[in-house]
This record gives sequence, C-alpha cells and structure tokens, in this order.
Amino acid sequence: MGADEEILQEFLVEGRENLDRLERELVGFEKNGASEQSIGAIFRTVHTIKGTAGFFGFERLQSLAHVAENLLSKIRDGQLALSSDIVSAQLAVVDGCRLMMDWVEQTGTDGTDDYVALKARLEALTVGAAPEVVAAPAPVVAVEAPPPPPVVVAAPVVAVEPTPAPVQPNVVLPPGQEGERADTTVRVDVHLLDKLMDLAGELVLARNQLLKFATTSRDVGLGQSTQRLDLITSELQEHVMKTRMQPIGGVWNKLPRVVRDLSGELGKHVRLELEGKDTGLDRSVLEAIKDPLTHIVRNAIDHGIEKPAARIAKGKLGEGLLRLRAMHEGGHVLLEITDDGAGIDADRVRAKAVERGILTPDRAAKLTTHEAQALVFAPGFSTAEKVTNVSGRGVGMDVVKTNIERIGGAVEIESVAGQGTTIRIKIPLTLAIIPALIVAAAGERYALPQSGVLELVRIDPASGRKVELVDNTPVYRLRGELLPLVYLPQLLGTGGATGTTVVVLQNEGRPFGLVVDTAQDTEEIVVKPIGKRLRDLVTYSGATILGDGRVALILDVRGIATRTGLGLMKRREAEVTHQESTAGDRYLIASVGADRRVAVSLDSVARLEEFAVEKIERAAGREVMQYRAQMLPLIRLGDALGAMPAEPGDTVHVIVYSAGERDLGLVVEGILDVIEQRAQISTTVAQHGLLGSAVLDGKVTDVVDVAAIAANAGYATGAM
Repeated sequence: MGADEEILQEFLVEGRENLDRLERELVGFEKNGASEQSIGAIFRTVHTIKGTAGFFGFERLQSLAHVAENLLSKIRDGQLALSSDIVSAQLAVVDGCRLMMDWVEQTGTDGTDDYVALKARLEALTVGAAPEVVAAPAPVVAVEAPPPPPVVVAAPVVAVEPTPAPVQPNVVLPPGQEGERADTTVRVDVHLLDKLMDLAGELVLARNQLLKFATTSRDVGLGQSTQRLDLITSELQEHVMKTRMQPIGGVWNKLPRVVRDLSGELGKHVRLELEGKDTGLDRSVLEAIKDPLTHIVRNAIDHGIEKPAARIAKGKLGEGLLRLRAMHEGGHVLLEITDDGAGIDADRVRAKAVERGILTPDRAAKLTTHEAQALVFAPGFSTAEKVTNVSGRGVGMDVVKTNIERIGGAVEIESVAGQGTTIRIKIPLTLAIIPALIVAAAGERYALPQSGVLELVRIDPASGRKVELVDNTPVYRLRGELLPLVYLPQLLGTGGATGTTVVVLQNEGRPFGLVVDTAQDTEEIVVKPIGKRLRDLVTYSGATILGDGRVALILDVRGIATRTGLGLMKRREAEVTHQESTAGDRYLIASVGADRRVAVSLDSVARLEEFAVEKIERAAGREVMQYRAQMLPLIRLGDALGAMPAEPGDTVHVIVYSAGERDLGLVVEGILDVIEQRAQISTTVAQHGLLGSAVLDGKVTDVVDVAAIAANAGYATGAM
C-alpha cells in the first residue's frame, strides 16, 4: 500500500468514526436536548468531513457536508432552534456521506449522486422554511450500489482507542491540549493483535508449567525468578486482552437510530434502555453479533410492541419499552433483549406453521407453548400478514439463530402472550484467559470458570449433615436452604453418585451444588474452542492445557444446569405457565407420619430448621425448644392429624410458623418441596385440622389448617 493509499484509508476510518459519533449525537439531541458545547462539537465534526473531502477532491461529499454545515452554523449561532425535522435531515446527510465513503473505498470516487433533493431540503430548513417532506425521516435518495469490492482492498484495522480527528476531540479540552490528545493513540492491524493474543496465551501456558516445576524445586533463585515472571506475564496478558476486547456499547450506539427511524415509520413510541454497555467482547465476536442484534431489535418493534392506542386499550403505557442487557457469566457473555409488547401467541404460531407447510396439523397440536414459540427461528417462518420493507419474508430470526450458532453461541426465547418477549443470547469466549477452579472427579480433572463459583462445602456425615432425596433429587441443607446436587461422575458417565466436595455454583442467580472428589487449585487458563463434533455437548464450553501439560475440559455451568433439569428454561417455563394461568398459591410440601403428604401455606412460614432430638424439652407437659432466646412451642403434625407413626430418627424437621407475636414449631418427618400452584381444594372428606385435599404437583395432598391445629392444642394464633 502506497503512502497516498494509507492516507486515504486513514480518511475513511476516521470519517466513519466521525459519522458514527455524529449519528449518536443527533439522536441524543432529539431526546435530551442540545447544549452549546455539543452543538459546537457536532459542527466541528461536519466541518472536518467537509475539509478532508475537499483535500482529496471528493466534490460531491464536500458539497453535501457544506450545506449541512450551513444549517448547523445557524443552530450554533442561535438563529435556529433544533427540531425533529432538522435532526431527520442531518441523519439523512449521515447516510449519504456513508454511501459516498463506500464508493470511495471501492471505486476511488464519491459516486454519481449529487443529492439535489436532500440539499434543497437542508437549504429550506436553513432559511426557516417548512420542509417539503413532512412524513417520517426521509431516506437518502436511492442510487445504484457500487460494484463489489475486490477480495482484499486493504488490511483491516482496529482502533485500540477511538482516535478523534485533530479538530474534533471527544471531550472539551483546555486550550493547547488538543494536539496532545491526538498523539496518545495509534492504529494497529487486527492481524497483529490476533498474533499478540496467541503469543500471550502460549506464554500463560508456559508460565503455568514453570510454576508447577518451581514448587517442587529447592532452588531459591528459580523460585524468585518464577514469581517475577508470573507477575509480568499476568500484567502482560491483561493488557493484551484489553487491546483485543471492545465494549458492546460500540454496537449498541447504532441502535438508537434504528429504534428512532423504525418506530417513526410504524407510528409507535418506543423507549430504549441499554444496560451493561461496558461489557467487553472479543472484536471478532462483536462484529458477528451486529446483524443479529439489529434483526432482533427491528423484530421487537415491528412484531412485539403495539401502537399507542392498542397499548392503552390493554391497560399499558402508550410508550413501549425495549431493554438490552449484557453481562458476563461463567466465561460467556449473556445478552438479553426484552420488550413489553404483545408477546408471542402460541396458537397463532402453530396455525402459521401449518399454513406455511413447516408442520403437519397433528404435530403442531402436540407442541408445548415453549416449543411453538421457538418456531419463530424456523427457516421461512413469519407471522407477518404481508411483506413490507421491515418484515414478512421469513429470514430475520432464522438469520439470527444461524449467525449466533456459527460462532458457537446459542439463542433462547421466552414469551408471555400479552406481556412481552425476552430473547437470550449466550456467546462463548472463543479465546480468552480466565481464572478457573480445577476440580477432580473419577480420576479426571476439569476446569470451572471462577465467575460461576460461589463457595466450597465439604459433605461430612459425622456432623449430622447428609445428602437427602426430595422428589428423587439429591439435596443438601445449606444454611436452612435446600441445595440441589449434581454428581459430576454420574453426569459425565464416568462413575456413580460419589464425592465429598460440593462446589456451589450459580446459574442466573439460582444456586446448585456440583459434587466432585476434590477441588485442587485455582489457575489462570487459556480457553480454547472445542472441535465442531463436540459443540453439541452443552456440558463443556471449551478446553485448556494445565500447568503439567495435560488437557482439561472446561465445564459449562449453565449447560450442566440445563442438562440436569435445574436449568433456566425449565424454571422459566414453569413461571410462564403460572403467569398464563390465574395467580397461584405457594405451598410447602412435607411428609408426616409414615406415609402421609401434607401442604402448609407458605405465607406464614418463617423458617425451616433441623434439630437434634435431644434439644426437645418439656414445659407444663408440652414439647418445647429453646430457639433464638425464646421458648418455641412444638406440635407434632403427624400426631395432630392422626397419621401412622414413623420410625424415630436422630433429628427432627421443624417448620417455624409465624403466629402473632410468637412463633410455633410444626414438627414433620421431612421437607419435600416448595411449589406455586393454583389449588382446587376439595372438602368432600372433612377432617379437623385440614382445609381439605388438593392435587399439588401431580399428587393428592392434604392441605393443613394450621390455625385450627394450633387452637386445638391451646395456642391462639392471633395472640400467642
């Protein structure tokens, strides 16, 4: 590449950055108003584009920027007030400048369109006349697309930090500092960054191996040198990773324009909320998700969010909400796109699937609500009644799923008819260096991303704490809560339900325990993608090389939860089912006596406890227990209901029931589950102490009348 070509490439890169900044500022002005400083900054941006275009002899680009600059100068000088029409016209200028820059990159010229209509529109606004086009933001005049570029025009570049043009800083600086600001950044070829990332990863692996060797050596000098190398390597890899990672805000900054234009075209009011804009992503991943995110946002506005009148008729606010969230979890990046629109009507989806020949009527009728909603990702599927510029061709969500899965990610959808839709995207970090906990199970070692690890617990039967079964699921009582357990050897098919160390993990805020043989050490690992043939194994997110040179698989916390039935989707489907029905009741399910199943309303349950039998005492002929500096009266629920006695054990389970100013302890044989369900209580068979019977969680269950049982035992629940 010659010197002139390098200068031209620099002009294109900086010009596009200026246009991106200009677009963000314009959309922000319309929403939040414009300050004198911001108007000055945007004026300088357009002036820079005009000046550099003139330097290269791009007269059409220079002319359009000049007319836009004239309008902005009137606003800057206070002769015109910023209006929605002016913002729309300036956004059209941005589009025109982008198109001309594409022509420059591909043909060396700024195209063939003089943008006569757009210039006339700008000039009319400059003199204060009403624009000729009053409708939604006018598109740039369509021109014939430039010919396709050659395979390689120039090596791609990426800015380590966005480099502002020398007359156009990002922030207002004191006089004399503009030049200093411009000299603090440098552009680096992407391929060089990739190579540096690879070398940093190999250096980390070599460092880990040297650390293992140094721990077994008595050479003091080697130990000191190794520690120094460890510190330098950690600092180096941290900074190298920062050069390769970019905040997702770079993609999100383009979405306010998309939302503004599309909502205006469709006659809808939409508020866009962005959370986690600083969440870092590898540049290649960031590029891959641009189009899918745009598809999802457009789809949410077109299909999801209703028009103001329709929303108000449903009791909603006239303005719809579209929220995007990004977060790191377990070595992955999770994206959530949520709208409060109409949601997905499963019956309508089934009908459309049959109409378009995607499913047979019998198959469609057997689909669950979630399965029917997932059909929006099917190739060729669309619920649009007609084809428009926005939707109806059945390629949007299919493209989203294909592009996300191409980079090893996954897409999930959750929707409640009439309430809204959430789409979750899980993106693996294909190459990253992360801290991990190394665990061993059945003779093999595995890595767990430390971001998903809450704590370590050791199972010690001698302490009275042991693994129990609730609905055939092993659980462990941790600080009064039931912690579901997953045995790693059993999950992977390498052994049985063995292990004494519980790694408490968290998936979407829901803890569960992974039982392994030992937790060995924490270590920084280099995440390597696994082969294509293994990508369907949701249990693993990648592989790494440990300090001793052996390969270890990296466990996927979310994948484990999903595979074992503890995952997000099962819980979400239960919540959706509940929301689709009427409001449910919350019950604590317990076992009493030898074989009786009862339910207690959870509304007044304060705590669940387990005590040794020897802690039970007697006062005035009744069973009591010293509990939290009070005397806790006890009622054996099995005896009160006339249940068959159970075999006595070393411990008792107590439901601490809030009753007025004091508490009451209900002694049961076991705690089975907590459920939320609308109860159809039958009183056909009456019994004192029961409200009746109901089918809860698929089983006939007696619903306890705690107040009646307490009163019968001589305790008034209202003033105890």
